[in-house]
Parts: sequence; C-alpha cells; structure tokens
Amino acid sequence: MITVTLGTIPFTFDRAIDWLDSLLDAGVISESVFVQHGTTDVSKLAKYPFVTTEPIVETSFLMKTVRSSRLILSHAGQGLTRGLAAQGACFVLMPRLSCYNEHIDDHQLLFAQGVEKLGIPYCTSLDNLELAVKCPPPSFKGQIFDEPKLAEHLMQIYPV
Repeated sequence: MITVTLGTIPFTFDRAIDWLDSLLDAGVISESVFVQHGTTDVSKLAKYPFVTTEPIVETSFLMKTVRSSRLILSHAGQGLTRGLAAQGACFVLMPRLSCYNEHIDDHQLLFAQGVEKLGIPYCTSLDNLELAVKCPPPSFKGQIFDEPKLAEHLMQIYPV
C-alpha cells in the first residue's frame, strides 16, 4: 500500500493529485492507495477502485496506515516529517510550492532541502516521484531533530 498525505492547510495541492493520477493511469501504481487530502479536490481519483480518500484523519489512524504502507508520499510539513522519521517509515517528501499557490512561501522546499542531507528524499517533479515509487528509498533510520519542538522552544524564550 502507498499512503499519500497532503496536510490540512486551506491551500490545495492539485499538483500532487495530478501526479498521482498520472502514475495510476500509467499503471506505475497498481496497489492500494490511501490519500489524506485536506482541502484538495480528489474527484479525479474516484475512477480507481483501489484508492481510498479522506480529507482529515486522526493522527493515530494515519500512523497505523503508515506502518502498513510500503511507501509514504507526504507534503513537507515539519510535524508530519518528524512523525514519519520517528516511525522509521519509507517516505518521500513533496514540498508545497508558492509558485503553484500551494502555500504562502517556499518554507517546505527549504525544509525538504535541509532534511535531504539526512537521507530524506524529496520530489518536485513527476519524473522524480515516479522514480521514488518504482525504487523507494530505504526506511529512515535516525532522528531529524534533537531540539525541542518549536512551541516548547518559544515557551522557554517567552515565559507566560
């Protein structure tokens, strides 16, 4: 199974769904797929009986799905990336890009470029994603952050 998670922010991530549709249509992906899509329109995936979609899921459900998946294709949110890394998941990041109105800026790309140095790959093109699906990266072993979570860090700096 492949899990695709696009986050829950109010920006759509149509590019990721278009890529997924292309890979499904070409037969590159022929196994079951679970898509957590937030506000993104996934109606074009309805023609694939082995694709399940949900806009929002509980974290516990998502992590259970992650453990059952051979590959996770994920937006490059820091919280989810940290969770996937902690699970030792096999995953690839797909950063949302501002030039496609997928986010307000390119912080996800900058983050993906930073964690790539730790062995976490990212894709910004359909060709890269197809390669990752055909030849998934190894499961991540390690930790990406030693520092406290941002909220904890800010609470230390700005005590209430």
